[in-house]
Amino acid sequence: MAHLRESSDKALKLLRTLPRVQIGNLRPNPNSKQNDKRGRAQHGGDKHGAGNKGSGQRQNFMRLGYETGNQAFYMRFPYEPYYKGHHMKREYPPISLLQLQVLIDTNRIDVSQPVDIATLCNSGLLSLKPAELQYGFQLTDDGLDNFQAKINIEVQHASEAVIAAVERNGGVIRTAYYDPRSLQILANPKKWFEKGVPIPQRMLPPQDAVEYYTDAKNRGYLANPEEISKERLVLAQKYGYELPRIEDDADYEMLTAAKDARQLFLGLEPGWLVNLVDKTIVKLKKT
Repeated sequence: MAHLRESSDKALKLLRTLPRVQIGNLRPNPNSKQNDKRGRAQHGGDKHGAGNKGSGQRQNFMRLGYETGNQAFYMRFPYEPYYKGHHMKREYPPISLLQLQVLIDTNRIDVSQPVDIATLCNSGLLSLKPAELQYGFQLTDDGLDNFQAKINIEVQHASEAVIAAVERNGGVIRTAYYDPRSLQILANPKKWFEKGVPIPQRMLPPQDAVEYYTDAKNRGYLANPEEISKERLVLAQKYGYELPRIEDDADYEMLTAAKDARQLFLGLEPGWLVNLVDKTIVKLKKT
């Protein structure tokens, strides 16, 4: 009897602390009600949430930007000509002089050999995506004062300050154009050589890029070498440094090594075939 009395007292005490039973407190037991229909309640589940007729019910998904017959958002404003051809503009991913110096200091790049796109991509820290309209690298002036390497480098775009920083240390810089197919090969040379296909020729730059790559001030690969020598001296006088004589340098052959305008790899001519399995190079037979 004492046990029952204690339990009843506990139950009464619990009821005193609980809120009173009201309509707002009433809830059905969990999973006590099952909905036999599916979909929205407007049509009793017979449309399955697709609406009533029309293209929405037939899963005819509209293209991006279509506004069901209304004038599209991108057509409500006047034409802006500076957007013309923006999707075809060439991009040049940046690589700074600071990054280049770090790659050299960590032996990712061998400065005893000329440096080009293939060298930068083979470092494992830089990549190039020609499918995204990336046409090579541009060398930027970040870390300009700390760059101390003597290097023969080929990039696709460089400013005047960057050219001065490279030539001040006795190096050589050159800007060159590569077409998308050539860039695809240089970004991953091993994949191309494994195909067993001869090395193709590099295409000449398009009309809008000819002026840049024939200008000696930009160190274009199609510029007159005599004009480049004059511009090297002019730039040294402008920035106030003594231009080192390449002719007296011990690395003269490395510094003067350059590709032909139609050449992809230094030392490999177009039409040659590289066999990685046999480690041989099949050359064209001259007639």
